[in-house]
Amino acid sequence: MAGPKQRLGLTYRFIAAIVRPTLLAITKRRWHGGERVPPVGTGVVVVANHISHLDPMTFAHFLWDHGRAVRYLAKDGLFRIPVLGKMIARCGQIPVYRDTGDAATAYRDAVAAVRRGECVAIYPEGTISRDPQLWPMVGKTGAARVALETGCDVLPIAQWGVQDILPPYSKRPRLFPRKDVQVRVGAPVDLSDLQGQPVTSTVMRTATDRIMAAVVAELEVVRGEKAPGERFDLRKNTEGDR
Repeated sequence: MAGPKQRLGLTYRFIAAIVRPTLLAITKRRWHGGERVPPVGTGVVVVANHISHLDPMTFAHFLWDHGRAVRYLAKDGLFRIPVLGKMIARCGQIPVYRDTGDAATAYRDAVAAVRRGECVAIYPEGTISRDPQLWPMVGKTGAARVALETGCDVLPIAQWGVQDILPPYSKRPRLFPRKDVQVRVGAPVDLSDLQGQPVTSTVMRTATDRIMAAVVAELEVVRGEKAPGERFDLRKNTEGDR
């Protein structure tokens, strides 16, 4: 389990050495499209649907198995958890400060990471899906902003099955029997016509809708069914997470 051929630090490799064998023991993995993950040194934004508190681990497992260490945009509260917060920070994860004057810091740090050749993971929904059938919700514009600023590829990725291990918003895992976990990578989202255009809400929404549509298309293949015609809008249906 050498993992990605890049300098990651002892903390990152220590965590990987614990997490990966654990996931191997409790999951049956079905990886698809891993050849589309670019090699170390190529900056890329990977976007995925969010269905469980555990799926950042299984998503990272997929990327690790395909040669990349992931840099997540993570809620700043995680960085304040004793011990865990320090480990997350040492692994190079990027804190997101919601509803504060530091909110733009995550965007700046994500852009810098991509320009350094990192693999930056963003959950466009911003939280675990509240859709009754766990289809992706309306996305936020962060991934589109980073991609259009840097010119990097955006890889749409669908994941499914991890919710059977740890259901959405649950704290009680169902570890056995081992569950199938599927991850499927689509072709990079074509944003070429939007590159260099003024950063307007229309441009950002167009790019974000394309990204979400690409994620949904891959998830339809994984699930073998069609998504609803209209995506769940968290702002219209709930006050959201606080």
